Amino acid sequence: MQDTGHILFDAHGCGSEKRQLLDEQIKTGERTFKDVSEEMWGSLNVPFDDGFEVMQKTLEIDPGFHDFHKFCVDNEIPFNIISAGLRPVLQKVLDAFLGEEEASKIDIVANEAEITEDGKTWKPVWLHGDSDLGHDKAVSMQEAKKQASAESKMANKQVQQEDEEVPLIVFIGDGVSDLPAAREADVLFARKGLRLEEYCVEHGIKYLPFDSFADIQKKLQEIIEEDEQKTGGKGVPARFNPRANMWRRVSSRNAVPRYVVMTPSKEKMFLWPEAFTELANKPIPELTKEPIAIPPQMVSPAQV
Repeated sequence: MQDTGHILFDAHGCGSEKRQLLDEQIKTGERTFKDVSEEMWGSLNVPFDDGFEVMQKTLEIDPGFHDFHKFCVDNEIPFNIISAGLRPVLQKVLDAFLGEEEASKIDIVANEAEITEDGKTWKPVWLHGDSDLGHDKAVSMQEAKKQASAESKMANKQVQQEDEEVPLIVFIGDGVSDLPAAREADVLFARKGLRLEEYCVEHGIKYLPFDSFADIQKKLQEIIEEDEQKTGGKGVPARFNPRANMWRRVSSRNAVPRYVVMTPSKEKMFLWPEAFTELANKPIPELTKEPIAIPPQMVSPAQV
């Protein structure tokens, strides 16, 4: 429920007041996320194990997280943590709060770190050193999509399935570093009242608000059940969402099916947000000037 870095900075580094000033510099664009983060991590003066003690006393795990993670494991849904923080810190936290066995089932995509034994030097080793973000989560999301698609193709070959199934990418976030990833997700969950939700509201990005991981689990269960109905049973892995596949087979990120914005539909949240936002702001006459090719299998009797 708290940011691991913030807990360390407040207790053993620049302090709460300075940290909030630095956070504001990121928000206003005065300084880059990477630049400010290096100053924050560089302010720490505490051995790694001693720093973990304050996290162990302060951190709280979302009450719905254990059940949610079990739900993902039981349904063969790959689960990853994509963080702008330091991987050694996150691994230590997961091992302590979840147990090493459960934590071993979670892949962490984050920055490495160089920490001296006396704790006087903490230096991030950025995952994307040439980016102002240090770790560009949008890039990590794109890489995850490629990997998931490759695994899907392999699975399709094994079951001799002709149509390509593209896994649905779900992203759960709350803060500033999650903003780049927000536009890469097929389904986006944003914790209520925090920066990611504010960003989505400001930029008209479709998202699903949540208070606890229990909310997310309930919604994903609905998606899985709908998938199973559309695919005729449990023969197709739940993480392969035919609804998302349908859009992607006939479009790319630069060519979302335009007729969708003209008709009310629950499918809107699965469109790429920036494309939907741009199209939704255009008047209907302008959209209809261009011919629209719709494959027959995508046209329902109601639309005809």
